Amino acid sequence: MTAQPTSTLADRLQRAAETVDAPDVVFAFSERGHRTVVTAGTASVGRSREHLHYEIGSASKTFLGLLLADLATSGVLDYDTPARDCLPIALGRPRASAEITLRHLITHTSGLPSVPHQAAFYRHLLWRPNPTNPYAAFTQARLLAAFHRHGARARPGLRWCYSNFAAAVLGHALAQVTGTAYDDLLAQRILAPMGLRQTRLAPGPPGTDAPGHRRGGSTRVPPVELGAVAPAGAVRATPGDLLTYLEAHLAPDDSPLHEALDAVRTPHPVSRPRHAPARTLTWFLDDTEHGPVYFHGGATFGQNAYLGYRPATRTALAAIATRRHDRRNVLINTAHALLTSTPT
Repeated sequence: MTAQPTSTLADRLQRAAETVDAPDVVFAFSERGHRTVVTAGTASVGRSREHLHYEIGSASKTFLGLLLADLATSGVLDYDTPARDCLPIALGRPRASAEITLRHLITHTSGLPSVPHQAAFYRHLLWRPNPTNPYAAFTQARLLAAFHRHGARARPGLRWCYSNFAAAVLGHALAQVTGTAYDDLLAQRILAPMGLRQTRLAPGPPGTDAPGHRRGGSTRVPPVELGAVAPAGAVRATPGDLLTYLEAHLAPDDSPLHEALDAVRTPHPVSRPRHAPARTLTWFLDDTEHGPVYFHGGATFGQNAYLGYRPATRTALAAIATRRHDRRNVLINTAHALLTSTPT
C-alpha cells in the first residue's frame, strides 16, 4: 500500500538522509502501510537510488534468525539441539563446542568470539589473494574446523558476546540439517513466502547493485563476498523489499510465516555486559515511550545499513548508505533516533 507522504514526515526523512555523508543514501519509511522514500548523496543523481540493491551486512542475521524460527516452529529442528549434531562429524576429542546449541549461536551466547581465534584463520586473512574481499576464499571446511576445535572460556548460555563466527556456523548447520544450500534454503522458506523478489545473497547483473565505497567516500570497492561467512552478512536488497520485510514483522498475522515472526519478537533475556542492548531471538530491543523498537544495524567493507520497526505505531525504517561506516556510526544513530522519536 502506498500513498503520498505528509510533507512533515518527508522533510524529516530528507533532513536525516542529508546528515549522512555518502555517495548514495536512502531512507525508506513505512507508517501503517504508507511508504515514504527519500534519497540523498554525493554521487551523480542520474541513477535511481531507490531501485538499486544495497548490502545490509550484519542485519542479514535477522533473516538467519527468522529462518531458524521458521524451521523450529515447523518442527524441522529444535532451538536447543547441539550444533555439533547438525554439522559434519568432527574427528578428535570433543571440545567446548559440544555444548553449544542452535539457540546459543543465534543469540550470541555461544561463547564463540567474533571471528575464529585460530592461527590458520588469521594467516588466511593476512595472505588473502583478494585484499578488498578477505573472506571470499574462506571455506566451510576452515570455518567448521575452527568451530570444532574451539575451547570456550565461558559455558555457553551465560554471557552475551556478538559473534559473526557463531552466525556463520548456524547457517551451515541449518543447511546441513535440511540438505539444502543456505542461499536456496533462505529463498525457499523466507524470501519466496514473504514476496521478497529483489533480495539475494550474491551480486546481481551489472547496474543493479549500488557500489560501495571506502571510508573516504570516493574510492569504490567491489561487491562483498563472504565465502563461508555469508549467512552472517551477505543479504542485499532494494529499499522496497526491505520495507516489505519489515512490514511483515509489523503485521505477523497477515504472513504465512506468522509463527516464526512471533517467535523472533519474543524477548530473550541473557546475562550480558551492561552496555549491550536487550535482545529477542534475533533483533536488538529498545524500550521507548512509544513502545518497543526492534532493530539491527549492519556494515560491509563499503556500505552500512539500519533496519528497525515499532509495532505499537506500525512504523518501520530501512536506511542505507554506500560508504564504509566510521566509529561515529552516523547512519545508524540518525536512523534509530528518527524511528524511536517518531510519534504516532
